[in-house]
Amino acid sequence: MTTEEQFRAVMSECRSVFQAKLHDYGAAWRILRVTSLTDQLYIKANRIRSLELKGEALVAEGIRPEFVAIVNYAIIGLIQLAHGFAEQPDDMTPEQALAEYDTLAEESLQLMLRKNHDYDEAWRGMRVSSYTDLILQKIFRTKQIEELGGVTLQSEGIDANYMDMMNYAVFGLIKLTYGDAASPQLKVES
Repeated sequence: MTTEEQFRAVMSECRSVFQAKLHDYGAAWRILRVTSLTDQLYIKANRIRSLELKGEALVAEGIRPEFVAIVNYAIIGLIQLAHGFAEQPDDMTPEQALAEYDTLAEESLQLMLRKNHDYDEAWRGMRVSSYTDLILQKIFRTKQIEELGGVTLQSEGIDANYMDMMNYAVFGLIKLTYGDAASPQLKVES
């Protein structure tokens, strides 16, 4: 499989989880402020790191579902950045939420393809634990940007950090699913 095919397969898995939870809970996440989503991302990434360091989980869920959750919470965060939070979760239908999800997943893929071209798939030589650390770093950067009211002098904004967190989580899922084998080089049209 190509990198794009692997990315799409992993995102399809994440979307299925998102869709099932959307069925079960509705869009209850619409009430969350962006800072709460950043904290939720922290909880998920911190748990992955804890499991990596301890080597065992006492709760039945392992690392993989946490990476899926990071992808989905990052997308929710991007939706909240675009629309703001709601006082009631009934302002977005499941169909609207899934359409937003699909748009953002495609934007994430396109960003990954551009970066993957420039970095020559360097992420494939990294350890999954490095993705975890990079996600945590992005979370702490995001918290700092939030403390600054979103105003930065040199850095990308919260949305770019959420997108990077999502892509690092996808890389983790690809490695957990397909192993370390490199995919064929990307063909990028000029």
